[in-house]
Amino acid sequence: MPAWPRPSMDYRHRIGRCVVFFAFAILFDVAGLIIFLLGIFAHFEFWDFFVLSGPIIIFLSLVFWIFWYLGNLNVSPQELLLPP
Repeated sequence: MPAWPRPSMDYRHRIGRCVVFFAFAILFDVAGLIIFLLGIFAHFEFWDFFVLSGPIIIFLSLVFWIFWYLGNLNVSPQELLLPP
Protein backbone atom coordinates (compact mmCIF):
# COMPACT_ATOMS: atom_id res chain seq x y z
CA MET A 1 0.00 0.00 0.00
CA PRO A 2 1.45 3.42 -0.89
CA ALA A 3 2.37 5.85 1.84
CA TRP A 4 0.26 8.59 0.29
CA PRO A 5 -2.70 9.27 0.58
CA ARG A 6 -2.85 8.49 4.23
CA PRO A 7 -6.15 7.27 5.64
CA SER A 8 -5.99 9.64 8.61
CA MET A 9 -5.65 13.40 8.45
CA ASP A 10 -2.13 14.15 9.55
CA TYR A 11 -2.34 17.90 10.13
CA ARG A 12 1.19 18.05 11.58
CA HIS A 13 2.56 17.00 8.20
CA ARG A 14 0.80 19.86 6.45
CA ILE A 15 1.06 22.58 9.09
CA GLY A 16 4.54 21.88 10.41
CA ARG A 17 6.07 22.09 13.84
CA CYS A 18 4.71 25.49 14.91
CA VAL A 19 1.01 24.82 15.33
CA VAL A 20 0.53 27.64 17.86
CA PHE A 21 1.86 30.33 15.52
CA PHE A 22 -0.22 28.90 12.68
CA ALA A 23 -3.36 29.02 14.83
CA PHE A 24 -2.70 32.61 15.94
CA ALA A 25 -2.06 33.69 12.34
CA ILE A 26 -5.33 32.15 11.16
CA LEU A 27 -7.18 33.62 14.16
CA PHE A 28 -5.86 37.13 13.48
CA ASP A 29 -6.67 36.84 9.77
CA VAL A 30 -10.25 35.74 10.43
CA ALA A 31 -10.80 38.31 13.19
CA GLY A 32 -9.42 41.11 11.01
CA LEU A 33 -11.59 40.10 8.08
CA ILE A 34 -14.71 39.89 10.25
CA ILE A 35 -14.04 43.30 11.80
CA PHE A 36 -13.37 44.81 8.39
CA LEU A 37 -16.54 43.40 6.85
CA LEU A 38 -18.52 44.42 9.91
CA GLY A 39 -17.36 47.99 9.39
CA ILE A 40 -18.40 47.90 5.75
CA PHE A 41 -21.80 46.23 5.99
CA ALA A 42 -23.05 47.09 9.50
CA HIS A 43 -24.62 50.45 10.09
CA PHE A 44 -22.63 51.94 12.96
CA GLU A 45 -21.88 55.54 13.80
CA PHE A 46 -18.21 54.62 14.23
CA TRP A 47 -17.87 52.39 11.13
CA ASP A 48 -14.49 53.90 10.26
CA PHE A 49 -12.96 52.37 13.40
CA PHE A 50 -13.86 48.89 12.16
CA VAL A 51 -12.84 49.58 8.56
CA LEU A 52 -9.42 50.81 9.67
CA SER A 53 -8.72 48.38 12.51
CA GLY A 54 -9.57 45.25 10.48
CA PRO A 55 -6.67 45.62 8.04
CA ILE A 56 -4.34 46.55 10.90
CA ILE A 57 -5.17 43.28 12.63
CA ILE A 58 -4.61 41.41 9.36
CA PHE A 59 -1.27 43.17 9.00
CA LEU A 60 -0.32 42.15 12.55
CA SER A 61 -1.03 38.53 11.64
CA LEU A 62 1.98 38.79 9.36
CA VAL A 63 4.17 38.56 12.47
CA PHE A 64 2.71 35.16 13.30
CA TRP A 65 3.04 33.99 9.69
CA ILE A 66 6.74 34.96 9.75
CA PHE A 67 7.28 33.15 13.07
CA TRP A 68 5.49 30.09 11.68
CA TYR A 69 7.67 30.12 8.56
CA LEU A 70 10.89 30.58 10.50
CA GLY A 71 9.96 27.82 12.92
CA ASN A 72 9.54 25.37 10.06
CA LEU A 73 12.90 26.00 8.40
CA ASN A 74 15.22 23.01 8.34
CA VAL A 75 18.92 23.75 8.79
CA SER A 76 21.50 20.99 8.81
CA PRO A 77 23.95 20.83 11.74
CA GLN A 78 26.86 21.43 9.36
CA GLU A 79 25.39 24.77 8.30
CA LEU A 80 25.02 25.83 11.93
CA LEU A 81 28.70 25.36 12.71
CA LEU A 82 30.69 28.54 12.35
CA PRO A 83 34.17 28.39 10.85
CA PRO A 84 36.97 28.86 13.40
